[in-house]
Amino acid sequence: MDGVHDMGGMHGFGKVEPEENEPVFHAAWEARCLALNRAMGVIGAWTIDEERAGVEELPPEVYLSRSYYGKWALRLENLVVKRGLAGADEIAAGHALRPGKPLERKFGVADVPRTLTRGSFGRPAPAPARFKPGDRVRTKNIHPPTHTRLPRYARGKRGVIEAVRGCHVFPDSVAIGAGENPQWLYTVLFEGRELWGEGADSTLKVSIEAFEPYLEAAAANPAERSESRKP
Repeated sequence: MDGVHDMGGMHGFGKVEPEENEPVFHAAWEARCLALNRAMGVIGAWTIDEERAGVEELPPEVYLSRSYYGKWALRLENLVVKRGLAGADEIAAGHALRPGKPLERKFGVADVPRTLTRGSFGRPAPAPARFKPGDRVRTKNIHPPTHTRLPRYARGKRGVIEAVRGCHVFPDSVAIGAGENPQWLYTVLFEGRELWGEGADSTLKVSIEAFEPYLEAAAANPAERSESRKP
């Protein structure tokens, strides 16, 4: 979706300033927030793509004013209420007001290592890959109102397929409850000036991973066609 969270390539937010000797957590509640979010994923309450969409749906003034884990905490509260696992009144009260609902999957100490392991999202391909390394492609200029993994700065841009990464669960579908809808995934290489104009560093190149529905075949640009005609 288009939103303030899609900050790649945007001006006006200043430099990223790394914190020297930054701790893993700045407060105990951040560690608890991470643990709760991981646990909800393990019990199958929602998927990682629904989690990402949950952060994207935060209002701009909230997104820009909260810390990283502050966003996670709000996302967690919103999804718990949305799934009917707790009521907004219980969130406000800070404790249960009604008996808890049974979960399909249980979670115990033995499950903790699994919460720290990234799941496998590769799936059998429903059809052959449309593109191969070296193919010229253009990303589609899409503006979906829901989750997408195609960043705004790379939409409607020409690039070259660097690698085919296999067939995977399609986040755009999973995030809205429309099923896994497996799609081919590619690494696409872009020239910096293609993304940000002639004022960009001429040596800059950017690679992104893009799903097949984001891409269409593209011919060489006019300058390249002219160069190829020279004797």
